[in-house]
Amino acid sequence: MNDWNDAPELNITPLVDIMLVLLAILMVTTPAMVYQEKIVLPDGSKSAVVKKIPELEIRISSDRKVHIKKDTFLLNEFADNFIMLKNRYTTNTQVYIKADESLKYKDVMYVLKSVKEAGFTKVSLETNG
Repeated sequence: MNDWNDAPELNITPLVDIMLVLLAILMVTTPAMVYQEKIVLPDGSKSAVVKKIPELEIRISSDRKVHIKKDTFLLNEFADNFIMLKNRYTTNTQVYIKADESLKYKDVMYVLKSVKEAGFTKVSLETNG
């Protein structure tokens, strides 16, 4: 005679085993999937030489100092000081930024962002290309 009040016993061990195997397969295959976009960066022009002396040249040395003509600023103080210097130039002035290759990307982008926020629209990064 069956007792309807008895709770059935569920054996979930096979379910757990299957889930662990699927998890292991997922963990092994996910790092192997590489999504890579092909990007071809342009080379710098080696034949074209800039004849005109730039009106505003900003140099960033490897010791994280920013030089504008004879003025020298620490990198973290550059943005405030550049806002004061921008009145000497029109916002249409061509700005060239030369940075030492040992600098971090974020340091160069900080200077570029500061120059753009000051209102200059013609800003270029120079390379040896």
